[in-house]
Parts: sequence; C-alpha cells; structure tokens
Amino acid sequence: MLEEYNREKDRVTIEQTFEALLMFEQSLSDEERRAVREGLDEEILAVFDLLRKPDLSSAEIKRIKKVSAELLERLKTEKLKVDHWREKESTRDAVWTAIRDFLWDEETGLPVDVYSEEDVEHRADDVFRHVYRVYPTVPSPYFNASSNL
Repeated sequence: MLEEYNREKDRVTIEQTFEALLMFEQSLSDEERRAVREGLDEEILAVFDLLRKPDLSSAEIKRIKKVSAELLERLKTEKLKVDHWREKESTRDAVWTAIRDFLWDEETGLPVDVYSEEDVEHRADDVFRHVYRVYPTVPSPYFNASSNL
C-alpha cells in the first residue's frame, strides 16, 4: 500500500513539474526561446548575433559562443567599469581597442581561417556600437539581471 501511495505521489509531482515547465516555455519570448536553444543568456546572444557569419561549422559556432561570452565578461569586469566611460574619448577608444584586440587574438578571438581582417574590424565596430548603446552602466539597464540562464 505504501509503495502504491509513493508511486501516485511521484506521478502527481511529475505532472505538476511538467505543467510548470510548459507554462514557463509558453511565457518566453522568441528571443528568450532562442537564447535557451543556443545555451546563452540574452546578453551573450546579442554579441553572438553580431559576431556570427553564415555557414559556420558547429565547432566554429561553439567557438563564437565562447568568444561572445568571454569578450562580454572581460568588458564588463574591466573596461565598462569606468564611470561615464562613454563620455571620455580615451575610454571609448580603449573599449573599441579592447574589443578589436580580443576578436583578433588567435587565442581568444574569432577563428582566423574564417574571419578576415576586414571581418574582424567590421564586427568590432558592430560590437562597440552595441556595447555603447546597451552598457551606459554595468549591469546594463537593458537586460534583466535575473534573466541569466
């Protein structure tokens, strides 16, 4: 009798958990769903979208995800911590240079066999414009801090 009770209790718990998951999935926006599918939070997904090229292999996509996460983390912990960084030419230049150097670096950056120097420059500009717009402060007021995966 006890085993039957426990089985029924487990079934109810499983059904409740499944229902909660369905409700959660339905509450997500398309971008949030895509972020979950990609295994990234929305902040990293935005950078990933700026760096990604069409027709990349799965290994290259994995590398771009890693580059996106590490670049954003480095910027947030170093360059974007400067008060009013957007107002000073020297700090703006330092942020752009940090982005370009990170993307160009063979160890940390974009796959050199897939991205040309022109590609890196173009993507550095795109990422800088994004960071300039979205990170007047850290944390960004545009991303919900609790939305991280």
